[in-house]
Amino acid sequence: MSGSELRPLGLFGGTFDPIHHGHLRLAESARESLGLARVRFIPAGQPPHRASPGAQPTDRLAMARLATADHPDFEVDPAEVEAACASYTILSLERLRTERGPAQPLVLLLGVDAFLGLASWKRWEEILDITHLAVANRPGYPLDPARMPAPLAQQFAARQAGPKALAHAPGGRIVPFTMQPLAISATEIRHLRHTGHSLRYLLPVPVIDYISQHQLYL
Repeated sequence: MSGSELRPLGLFGGTFDPIHHGHLRLAESARESLGLARVRFIPAGQPPHRASPGAQPTDRLAMARLATADHPDFEVDPAEVEAACASYTILSLERLRTERGPAQPLVLLLGVDAFLGLASWKRWEEILDITHLAVANRPGYPLDPARMPAPLAQQFAARQAGPKALAHAPGGRIVPFTMQPLAISATEIRHLRHTGHSLRYLLPVPVIDYISQHQLYL
């Protein structure tokens, strides 16, 4: 089977500390807009670029599984949590490329802020060759190359494409897509929990129940 006959697999990494409706909506928007076969959530075990998450890796993995359990096209990858080393995106992509084979289109889902910081990531230019990038925009706010570091702007100019390009190569394209953002942040959720406020309607109910049962973010 050739790459042109394979539906792309979306990859969505993050600390998910905790996973919330904003994460889930981004994944669903990407699945629909980009024609993804599935979206694989990849909770980070030991994120190298930020302070230690508020919840343990095993708890964040469990919450991701609870949050995605009712969606037939969402799945959760435990490999970064189970690994003993720092969670670098390039290493996960190399693992997934080996697992899925050379023809499978892979699509790494990013928010705008993450994309603008891409040039600081480990072996970032290799990431662009292993996978496609799909960058979520707010409606009416397209990606602006003037905001990008020069090396990233050059890559964007050379690689920008539309969603239909994703199925015709295993990687190498940068595709913006529009999503309606939800004003929800994990930081705010942790603050609300710590100060005794309700988390209802910010996260799936099973995740709220898990946070309560395991006494997280107090």
